[in-house]
Amino acid sequence: MKDFRGTGVAMVTPFKVSGEVDFPALEALTNHLIDGGVDYLVVQGTTGESATLTQSEKQEVLDCVVDVNEGRLPLVFGHGGNDTRALIHGFEKIDLKGVDAILSASPYYNKPTQNGIIAHYKALADASPLPLILYNVPGRTASNMSSSTTLELANHSNIIAMKEASGDLDQVGAIIKRKPSKFLVLSGDDPLVVPHMSLGGDGIISVIANAFPEEFSAISKACFIGDYNKARKYHYLLIDFVYLLFAEGNPGGIKAALEILGVTEAHVRLPLAPISNELYKKMEKTIEQIKGAKVE
Repeated sequence: MKDFRGTGVAMVTPFKVSGEVDFPALEALTNHLIDGGVDYLVVQGTTGESATLTQSEKQEVLDCVVDVNEGRLPLVFGHGGNDTRALIHGFEKIDLKGVDAILSASPYYNKPTQNGIIAHYKALADASPLPLILYNVPGRTASNMSSSTTLELANHSNIIAMKEASGDLDQVGAIIKRKPSKFLVLSGDDPLVVPHMSLGGDGIISVIANAFPEEFSAISKACFIGDYNKARKYHYLLIDFVYLLFAEGNPGGIKAALEILGVTEAHVRLPLAPISNELYKKMEKTIEQIKGAKVE
């Protein structure tokens, strides 16, 4: 089984001004991330605007990243929703060659009970041809996965990790304290990676690492060797930029950053909209400051 500790990247999906997927830009982004030293790639999560891509587009995006990656890094594919049966049938429609795990967000909108969430994930894990990574993101789903729910699911043989984006460090600590040793707890919140890992967490699936893969990966690398002084230095180097990224929503902010850096263009699909000119200018200034900084 591949190792999903360290820094994974929730990849954006680049678009042309026409709204079509920009595959040359996707190739450039993939190489940018690999060359930047991240530990694995996550394709078609929330940051990838998966909600606005057709099934065929999702497959084309996945195939592109698989081809460019050439097995260099582990690869995770996002496959989530609020219809359990449809997700199970969906496994039969996706060519998962080159993929190492599935990331699946907790069901949104229909607000299942904790028992419903447990049953949902057990059904998915039983059907999935690949190991499953849970994803708790109550800010988007309107439903939190409790620590007891996560811990029950952590004992399933085909569930290997949790992306925890509740922002609740007490909940994170409760999971880490009682989890099976093989089960990984990954942060889903860029600003919280240092405290998350100080509690014994295993890394992060990051948004900001799209723009600054080397600098952000340095945080988890430092935490793993216990160098929290260095981790804090990178945290404070990047934290103002992190807040700008999410000021007007994700992935509008990170796409603007990638445009400023010359990696991809900033186009998003409706109902998302581009960030404001005011925020764009603030990001330009902050990016220049980061590029000119040195961390000892």
